[in-house]
Amino acid sequence: MAKRVTGLSQTSNPTSIQGGGQIFAARVTQIILDETTNPTAFKQYGEWSSIGFIFWKLIEAPSSNPDPTSQAYAKPLFPNSKIYPLINEIVYIISLPNSNNEGNPNQKSFYYFSPISIWGNNHHNAIPNPFENTLPPSQQQDYEQTSAGAVRRVTDSGTEINLGSTFVEKLNIKTILPYEGDIIYEGRWGQSFRYGSTVNDASIPNPWSSAGDNGDPILIIKNGQHDDGAAPWVPQIEDINKDLSSIYVTSTQKIPIETSSTKYKGYSSPPTSPNEFTGEQIILNSGRLLFNAKNDSILLNASKTININSLETVVVESPKTVVQSKEVYLGDKAATEPIILGDKFLNDMSKLLTNIIAVGTALQTPIGTGVPFVPNASIPVPAVNLTMQANQMLNSIETYKSKVSKTK
Repeated sequence: MAKRVTGLSQTSNPTSIQGGGQIFAARVTQIILDETTNPTAFKQYGEWSSIGFIFWKLIEAPSSNPDPTSQAYAKPLFPNSKIYPLINEIVYIISLPNSNNEGNPNQKSFYYFSPISIWGNNHHNAIPNPFENTLPPSQQQDYEQTSAGAVRRVTDSGTEINLGSTFVEKLNIKTILPYEGDIIYEGRWGQSFRYGSTVNDASIPNPWSSAGDNGDPILIIKNGQHDDGAAPWVPQIEDINKDLSSIYVTSTQKIPIETSSTKYKGYSSPPTSPNEFTGEQIILNSGRLLFNAKNDSILLNASKTININSLETVVVESPKTVVQSKEVYLGDKAATEPIILGDKFLNDMSKLLTNIIAVGTALQTPIGTGVPFVPNASIPVPAVNLTMQANQMLNSIETYKSKVSKTK
């Protein structure tokens, strides 16, 4: 006789699964996610309205095969929050009224809750069907130990349970370590929302509780966990410097973020370093950040300063760039040399060059003193050079003005 490996095997069958409000456990055998999963059922149950429908087997009747034309299907219970189960995960199903209730008050449909946390794992909670699956001895031991209350520790590369056609089991996906009062939502691939707080003197410290008081709120959104070297079944704490992408919404916490650049030479009084700031802030941290306003503007406003800091270059590309300020310093915060007003300077320079040309032309005429007349041989050559240079500058006077940068 096949050995039962889950405590759900003792779940009593419902006396009448058609009765309103009856709740029972079932194994998921199929789920409709698009029109190709089960074309017959997709059309029969409302086409795209059937997304999320599951077919199931009773825990106590695993040999029964669900028929898409029967009532062995269930809909998601909640309309706005859906956790789609995997094949071989266990869900609780309840019988409740459906949309045909007006024509037949006794008509019921099945609805399912989110998958049961068999393993306490956010990645998947599927269990093998003891009547159908043949597992390696090492994995049989894993499940037998788990059913007895031990932590699941798969000892090879996978569990070989049918989880669907595209879902690939990853044994290194960790759950998030909770603290008192936390509300945590986790995806199957290392994503998480933590509605947490400052926790001073926790038995396992976290990176955000070095400042503030117990109960100060914090929201941490994380996508992609980091490799901490611990076993896969050991829960993990977020690390803003190692997780792939994070958003931290703080109140009084100090976040030990390592920024790409810490140079603030442009300031006389630089802002508080990012890893030292305590107070309300929002931190976005990832390998790349993209801000794109499809129809309007990106507005950056600050009561103190806006800092743009890069280890390489800062590039501004625009048909027109306007910098409106009482003072603009280029090159250094201690810059003292003012920029020349181009039009005014070149206008005066043009007049000066015209006069220089006139003098240079006059000097090219042989001159001397007394009689007989003796030319001054040292004047004509430099006079010619002066005249040529002045003419060249005068003819190019407009080229000295920048076509891009303007000031007032």
